Amino acid sequence: MKPPKSRSGSGKKDTGIKRVPGKALKSAAAPGASDAGHDSATSRTSRDKYVALRTARGRTPAQQRWLNRQLNDPYVVAARKQGWRSRAAFKLIEIDDRFKLIHPGTRIIDLGAAPGGWTQVAVKRGAKHVAGVDLLPVDPVAGAEIVEGDFTDPEMPDRLKEILGGPADLVMSDMAPNTTGHAATDHIRIMGLAEGALDFAMQVLAEGGSFVAKVFQGGSEKQMLIPMKKAFTSVKHVKPPASRKDSSELYVVATGFRPDRLNDGT
Repeated sequence: MKPPKSRSGSGKKDTGIKRVPGKALKSAAAPGASDAGHDSATSRTSRDKYVALRTARGRTPAQQRWLNRQLNDPYVVAARKQGWRSRAAFKLIEIDDRFKLIHPGTRIIDLGAAPGGWTQVAVKRGAKHVAGVDLLPVDPVAGAEIVEGDFTDPEMPDRLKEILGGPADLVMSDMAPNTTGHAATDHIRIMGLAEGALDFAMQVLAEGGSFVAKVFQGGSEKQMLIPMKKAFTSVKHVKPPASRKDSSELYVVATGFRPDRLNDGT
């Protein structure tokens, strides 16, 4: 087992599926428990089990720490057993359990969809249409359409709305930049992605829609919070249990989109 590659490299196996940039793909099996309401509890069964790394031969101390953490992370274990593409799926599950964002019939856009865990959750929880977009190729997710492209492309909002058959009810983003180790720089980078996601959301959301995005601890900066509080009836920060305790990540959850407030001068 090797540490994961950064977002700059796909690290994907050749599945034999021909991918054309910008072309939507479909397919794959449903993950999780038979009852979606039980998904958030699946990690608890392995919390008390410890797995020791068999050998450290040929591995650096950093690689050993990463492997030990992966082997003993209940969310990693549960994701592997349940068929989720990453442990991050549980973050959205826990956020949705609290805020009830996904309902049967919901139209959803997943920004930065790779490797597809959040898209899987959206489909599993009954979304009517799910459209994802990522710079990296993403293996097909049954019930969703994923476009290989840049969400900042001026044509992308209309393109994804066309896939959905109308405006989105939820725009979600678990995007994160490659970290530098310098806290201030990393904060600026992730806030830049979050602000770009917010701008995109305001172009595609239906009235009453919701927005979820990853940010860093310390809160969202004013240039993001001011327009968000103006455009949504509720804006909250949450750190789901699946978010590692030593991680500085938070999620901002905005609900009740009010497009009429964007240009009314208030």
